[in-house]
Amino acid sequence: MSSPLASAKAAPRPAPKMGERTRTFVEAVREATELEMARDPNVVLFGLDVDDPKAIQGTTLGLPEAFGAERVFGTPLSEDAMTGAAIGMALAGLRPIHVHIRMDFLLLAVNQLLNVAAKSRYMYGGRVNVPMVVRAMIGKSWGQGAQHSQGLHSFFMHVPGIKVVAPSTPYDAKGCLAAAVRDDDPVLYVEHRLLHFQKGPVPAEAYTVAPGKARIAVAGDDVTVVGISYMQVEALRAAKYLEDVGVRAEVIDPIWLNPLDIDTITDSVRRTGRLLVVDTGWTNCGAAAEIAAQVAERLQGVRDFRFKRMGFAPTTCPTTPGLENLFYPNARTIAAAARDLVEGRACGWLPAERADLQSIEFKGPF
Repeated sequence: MSSPLASAKAAPRPAPKMGERTRTFVEAVREATELEMARDPNVVLFGLDVDDPKAIQGTTLGLPEAFGAERVFGTPLSEDAMTGAAIGMALAGLRPIHVHIRMDFLLLAVNQLLNVAAKSRYMYGGRVNVPMVVRAMIGKSWGQGAQHSQGLHSFFMHVPGIKVVAPSTPYDAKGCLAAAVRDDDPVLYVEHRLLHFQKGPVPAEAYTVAPGKARIAVAGDDVTVVGISYMQVEALRAAKYLEDVGVRAEVIDPIWLNPLDIDTITDSVRRTGRLLVVDTGWTNCGAAAEIAAQVAERLQGVRDFRFKRMGFAPTTCPTTPGLENLFYPNARTIAAAARDLVEGRACGWLPAERADLQSIEFKGPF
């Protein structure tokens, strides 16, 4: 039995209006956590350093004081054991939010998540639920390289029974976390570090952004660009570069990666005839590959289209800024790839960098 949230279709978020309440991604995560903990006494929050003064970039700031040490507490550096504890809590009726500073080391708990949490409802014939949220951070930081910069969300997309969400806006950060907490299945909540500094409209009241609906962030008819997690920000910048050469990109934010709203993406590609999927992970067997394959399955024999995947270069995450610039997609390289798809050839074009479209820098410490 699937959660009722899994089949709900949330309406796309309308364009922000002047005077709307603005918050950062970090503040949105914290707000959602506080509201859900106040709404449901079964929600507990724990993980390495959640009660530290730095409060996981500020996402848990003030929550230990507000809810006490029984509901908000730090843990040892033991991902496997603490994930097992979270599963036990969920089976016993609590709704834990387990915070992992880095997704890289969530691999230590893969057996717990994919062989226990994701399968318990099925194995016990729907008699048990595992309503837990795993917050895991991905992406480059400040030269931490191989073991601290990876995006491994596609590992978890592969297995039925666990939902995966990667919000890119503060509005979705709050609404998706609330939906994840209320869901009766385990949810992997993916946060890219660079998104923590984004600002946007966030209503004060509680709301949910339910699984199963992507958002068209920018309308266009020349090429469909799907940006996953932080790559949504870069895709929006790329659309601005493309405007300078007369190309209108349709930018789509999938938001939820499992369940995936492939219909919205397919409908767009049916119109544009070109698809560029940009991931914050490797392209081999990744989220971008899955999206491209599903679109191809639906459009074969219906519509010919050109497509391309972008993501990490096929090597280990580098440390030095010079190599990082080559390793990660950015607005300019995304725009260049999209124009190649539109023209049907390698144009050799790379837009001149615009100061108003430069990427933000990560500020540390994690």
